[in-house]
Amino acid sequence: MSGPAGPEATRAQEPPDGPDGPTAPPRAEHPDPPAPPAPTLPAPTHKVLKSLLGAWALAACSAEETAAVEEHLTDCATCADEAVRLRDAVALLHPEDNLDLDPRLRSRVLSACLGRRPARVPVPDWVAPYDAETARLDALLHDIGEAEWRAPVRLKWFDGERPVARDTTAAAVIGHLLAVDGLVAAVLGLPDPLGALAAEGATPTERTEAFWTTAAGDPAGQAPGAVRGGWREQSHALTRTASFAGAEAAGRPVPYGPVSLPLADSFVDRAFECWVHAVDIADAIDYPYASPSAGHLHRMVDLGARLLPAAIAGRRRDGLAPPPHALVPAGAPGRTLHLEVEGSGGGHWYIPLDSPGATTSAAETVAHVALDAVEFCRLAAGHIPPEEAAAGQTGDRQAIRDALYATASLSRL
Repeated sequence: MSGPAGPEATRAQEPPDGPDGPTAPPRAEHPDPPAPPAPTLPAPTHKVLKSLLGAWALAACSAEETAAVEEHLTDCATCADEAVRLRDAVALLHPEDNLDLDPRLRSRVLSACLGRRPARVPVPDWVAPYDAETARLDALLHDIGEAEWRAPVRLKWFDGERPVARDTTAAAVIGHLLAVDGLVAAVLGLPDPLGALAAEGATPTERTEAFWTTAAGDPAGQAPGAVRGGWREQSHALTRTASFAGAEAAGRPVPYGPVSLPLADSFVDRAFECWVHAVDIADAIDYPYASPSAGHLHRMVDLGARLLPAAIAGRRRDGLAPPPHALVPAGAPGRTLHLEVEGSGGGHWYIPLDSPGATTSAAETVAHVALDAVEFCRLAAGHIPPEEAAAGQTGDRQAIRDALYATASLSRL
């Protein structure tokens, strides 16, 4: 039950005393007045928007300008037509770039780097083609998918009498390169990928067949990345080891079955085969692939031309060509064929016809054959039959036939 308020009640309603005396009552808080709205900018006029069309076509407008122009184009047919013409003109000024990297990009980057700081251990001239071709093939392999790794690839060569072919896969082709590169690896003291299967005196074809029987060489038995990784690791090791070996290593013999090549020529041979089989893979998957640089192509043509006298003599021993017109002792001048290789990487070579040891002589030249450099290499790879080679020919028909067939006989699996 409540009664009238007394003095106690009145004191209870007074503000309590603080430690320093009576506490003042709290002051009422008043919110700040709202900020005035930002002024609305007038919409750009037709004249202003029309003047922005050129910048809009070049994608040089700000986000606000772009939005204003594009909104205007939905209402103004005249400006919309002008915008279409400007965009078409810009497309002509900026043609679409090819997504494929320029094959010369790597060499330009390396040249620029070496120009700033020379390599501590430079790659010898005779190793450079192999270094370049393995890098180009590795770039191709980097771009293909697993299905393309197992796409059918046709390998072609000339067995001395007729063209032959064999269907395989991209993965098996890389295994083939790995197995034959093992010949060079063994000479440089590196591990042979065949291991215990590396029979002494085995030919490149025999080594390849042996490697394909192993788990590492069976494309169905391992991932494509493993095949590529093993080959690329070996190619890096070959380039690095040959670079440290010095110039005196260039003459070391590398056995190719019954014959051998100096190490310098073997590296050019391996570069040539790497390029040839890269083209085989690229053709199988419809991928563009360029020829080697002019300097490297010249080394490949030069090697093929220097091997021709022995190839001609070998065909005669095997009964695949008629005997020479006369027996010419080593060092004596004999009948000569002038081989002219045209285009990038070309040159002139004079081939002794009657004996590999005979000397050549302009006075004894009985025939002249002219071929494009890439055509000569395709012939030497067995990719075109000798009778279909696009060659300019004058002189002794039998001498020309012997030279063309001997060139094709340089090929192998």
